[in-house]
Amino acid sequence: MADPTTDDVQAFVFKNRGALLAIPAVLLAAFGRPSALSVTVGLPLAIAGELVRCWAVGYSGVTTRGDHVEAPALVTGGPYAYVRNPLYVGNFITALGFAIAFTGRNSTTEKVSLLAGTLGSMAAVYATIIPHEENFLRSQFGEAFDRYCENVPPLVPQTEPTSEQHGTWNPNVIKDAESRTFASFGAMLAVLALKAMKA
Repeated sequence: MADPTTDDVQAFVFKNRGALLAIPAVLLAAFGRPSALSVTVGLPLAIAGELVRCWAVGYSGVTTRGDHVEAPALVTGGPYAYVRNPLYVGNFITALGFAIAFTGRNSTTEKVSLLAGTLGSMAAVYATIIPHEENFLRSQFGEAFDRYCENVPPLVPQTEPTSEQHGTWNPNVIKDAESRTFASFGAMLAVLALKAMKA
């Protein structure tokens, strides 16, 4: 049985995950010093991460944006056939890309600090909310979710998809589900462009 205190902390972090994950982005925007090379290397990674998110959101829909965990169905198709948390994998790739893009002219110490702070804070948030989400999914879908966990890893994608796949991709939900993410991505691009032009 879950510890109520732990569950409360997990629920709080889940509800506020957007604000918590915005902190490293603000630090990168404030203290990063991009170079042409760092933007060339990092930006394609950031875009790739957002494409992974869009692929996943097309399967999971707008339920990913709520303050509370919800899942009308257990989605195991598309990217979910390779990894249980493709949204978070996409976020991590995007964050890594922006961290690289923003820190090209920072000193080694600054670069390591910004990279570690960005990725470490994301890892801490996800380490807190993934168990919260999985407890909910287990309570909703029971053995089907346990079987899914046995066949699909949580964070490092497998090379072959699971054979038991459910869900279809609906590109129409991406605009609504990703509007805030697109706005944040656009803001980071604008700051990156401004800083790169001043370099």
